[in-house]
Amino acid sequence: MQQLMWFRSDLRIQDNTALSRAMSSGATIALYLVTPGQWQRHDDAACKVDFWLRNLAQLSQTLAELNVPLLVRHCDTWEQAPGVIAEVCHQHNISAVHVNDEYGINESQRDHHVAAYLGQQTIAWHNYLDQLFFQPGSVLTRSGTYFQVYSQFRKVCYERLHSALPSPVGTPRAQTPQALTADPVPQAVDGFETPSSELQALWPAGEQAAQQRLARFADEQITFYQNERDFPALPGTSQLSAYLAAGVLSPRQCLHAALAANQGEFDSGNPGVITWINELLWREFYKHILVGYPRVSRHRAFRLETEAVPWRHAPQELAAWQEGRTGLPIIDAAMRQLRETGWMHNRLRMVVAMFLTKNLLIDWREGERFFMRHLIDGDLAANNGGWQWSSSTGTDAAPYFRIFNPISQSQKFDPEGRFIRHWVPELAGLNKRDIHDPSALGGLFAPANYPRPIVDLARSRERALAAFKNLDNSEVPA
Repeated sequence: MQQLMWFRSDLRIQDNTALSRAMSSGATIALYLVTPGQWQRHDDAACKVDFWLRNLAQLSQTLAELNVPLLVRHCDTWEQAPGVIAEVCHQHNISAVHVNDEYGINESQRDHHVAAYLGQQTIAWHNYLDQLFFQPGSVLTRSGTYFQVYSQFRKVCYERLHSALPSPVGTPRAQTPQALTADPVPQAVDGFETPSSELQALWPAGEQAAQQRLARFADEQITFYQNERDFPALPGTSQLSAYLAAGVLSPRQCLHAALAANQGEFDSGNPGVITWINELLWREFYKHILVGYPRVSRHRAFRLETEAVPWRHAPQELAAWQEGRTGLPIIDAAMRQLRETGWMHNRLRMVVAMFLTKNLLIDWREGERFFMRHLIDGDLAANNGGWQWSSSTGTDAAPYFRIFNPISQSQKFDPEGRFIRHWVPELAGLNKRDIHDPSALGGLFAPANYPRPIVDLARSRERALAAFKNLDNSEVPA
């Protein structure tokens, strides 16, 4: 019986549960839907769409080696997906569709509608756990609810990993050649500008490139991860997030690479490996939150009482933050890194988020949206979780009174000013003491071509504390 593998955020042939199951069930063809209207609804970045298309082109080539033709269909939004997929199924005598589960309320509704529509036409629907270690709903508190605190969630995950470590799925063997030609993969999509060749070069496409990056990190850097991950001028992070978001790598592959570097241990041994595995579990935690608390997919605060925070409407300050001209060098350097590379160092994501939501008291949703529109690794769960953590509105959030000071963060994590000099070259002539706060030099000595801070850090901190302290902790209606 003919099978259809519908690719989404799982653009790989290795360790792909749905692809493996489809090909073991019968002759298989593959499908990808180009949905520009949906991508715009989700604020997907142009560089991210380009990254998907480049990886899709690589995927088509590797599928060809398995004699699996990739069909590409266009439908503006997911509302048209049931009809488009059903038409493909009828054209090619498909008896079953195979997918890997995705999370988020729009994704869940899409799959429900597609499965129901296909079911009316006696076409089977098979969905699989693939981008997580554990099925959402299987890691719960003793009272049967989803965890709201990461450390408690992690403890249960460790217990499960000790007894049932998820293994990667084998790569399918090539099938008998099909009498069907693969469709060309578009190089660009209207509404999404192709990024610079310099940005593309930072993020080479394909499983081979992703595997090489993972192997290099596991061999050369993971041991030092705990000590170097917070320093943006150092190559201390894996920079695998874009590949995980697109599914060019699986979390299982990452976990097993880390275990191989730590003699099979995930909660003892090398601190760098343990810390990195914890980051994989943070990613898992936020996706479970999407399922357990669907309001976070609807632009709602996890902590509902924080919906009453009196966020400021300050478009000029928001624009200064977005464009990297706040007068705070570490903030400006981080925002310029994001705009030029499609990526920002994780420590700096927290620093700039706290600055926007606490010092400027601007709604976290403005920052969340801006990040999604620029991140090559944009992921609803991770991005929303990070923003809500930083703004003290989310699960396991930073206490509202913990507000990063961008100057002290800069002094601590970019002590020589190397990161700032790279991204804010107008400050390159300052020494390592003055570069973190040029305004302290006074009007005569501060660089003339760099703005003064748009906000007083001490006064804005007090303003944020007052705004959060006045919340009555009573939940607003869901």
